[in-house]
Amino acid sequence: MKKSLVKYPFLTKEAEVYKRDNGHTIVLAHKEGEMANVSTWVKTGSINEDDRINGISHFLEHLMFKGTHKHKAGEFDRILEAKGAIVNAATWKDYTFYYVTLPKGENGKDLKLAIELHADMMLDPVLPYEEIGAPFDLNDTTVTDKRERHVVIEEIRMRKDQNWTKVYNACNYNMYTKHPYKRDVIGTPEIISQVTRDDIMNYYQTFYSPENMTTIIVGDFDSKELLEKVEKEFDFKGRKNAPQKINEIDTPVSSTVIVESTGHINTSYMMYGWLGPKACDLKNTICLDLISIIFGDGTSSRLYQNLIEKQPEPVFNMVNSEHYQFKDGNNFFIQANFKPEKLELARKLIEEELAGLLNNPITDAELLKAKKKTKSRFAFSAETVSEIGETIGYYTTVCNDLKLIEDYLKDLESITVEDLNNAIKKYLNLENAVISILKPENN
Repeated sequence: MKKSLVKYPFLTKEAEVYKRDNGHTIVLAHKEGEMANVSTWVKTGSINEDDRINGISHFLEHLMFKGTHKHKAGEFDRILEAKGAIVNAATWKDYTFYYVTLPKGENGKDLKLAIELHADMMLDPVLPYEEIGAPFDLNDTTVTDKRERHVVIEEIRMRKDQNWTKVYNACNYNMYTKHPYKRDVIGTPEIISQVTRDDIMNYYQTFYSPENMTTIIVGDFDSKELLEKVEKEFDFKGRKNAPQKINEIDTPVSSTVIVESTGHINTSYMMYGWLGPKACDLKNTICLDLISIIFGDGTSSRLYQNLIEKQPEPVFNMVNSEHYQFKDGNNFFIQANFKPEKLELARKLIEEELAGLLNNPITDAELLKAKKKTKSRFAFSAETVSEIGETIGYYTTVCNDLKLIEDYLKDLESITVEDLNNAIKKYLNLENAVISILKPENN
């Protein structure tokens, strides 16, 4: 087992990273106090899906809580919640992660119990057929089974009715040609209604491998004792590692793509989307974070000030920008909700503001303010054990390198207005944008 140390900003001790011979990574981070966080991040999500099993990562996340050979469905939650624990999980494009946050208990007793139960769930899920529910025909109205398959399908249907989800999915799909990122993480009712238990178990056994898992413990504990505990409980019993998969990285569209749809709505929605650098390209990732803050984050941003506060007549109900980070390339978005009859004006105003990022260059004062906000957020992410666990999970899973966190503040401080201008020219060209528009049906 190889050990390395990472200087995690704002923590009193270095984070300890252990790479086991089987590939499993263990990270121990010290945070004084009574609370502890246990999580395991799995390097799988929609990035490892295809059209036949799209949504299986999210479906599996639900089923992981349905019992092991040691503990029946519901026991895991019941035991830990009785100790004051928060138990949950999440699935996204690059990862699925499971976590427990709880008071560590006297002499760390409850923390050790959480590690035992968490490891059992991660390594020995039963995925019981009776909890999954039988595959069924979506057109069969006589099916009344309320098992997990139907819970997930209902969740998909609820999301499909959300206007921003429709706009995002259309934008996201058209930003990619081949990459799995183009699919919706949650899948479709058609796929989830038919996927079998064997499909799900095969997916689990393939991708929930030692090399794909990072287990993170954050809290106040004896490192040697905790390391031995995690090693003991995470016994993979010779489980093989997943085959290495390298996805072809899509290039941005070469001319602006516009996708329009309609719905039973009263206002219009619009999203501009661009492909960006890989998350591990820390400097360019930070540059786009800063641009997003200056351009469209909060009431002091350019978009809010120029398109909402200073407009002589209302056009927009809201307008902002977002920057999402992914292993195989980030996404930058501008999103707006506006009056349906003012579509052309809304586009004109947004594109003038986009051009203004270069024609009316970002000032030193804007950059300084964005850096201060970014530093504040970064410091806040070290305030709680759960936030620390999530930050470590992101760097080890999406960036594949926790060491990057050591240089984060230094890299942030080094960024200049010229760096931001270069990033704008490289990544935010209108010709490389996909524009998704959702309009009222009667407009």
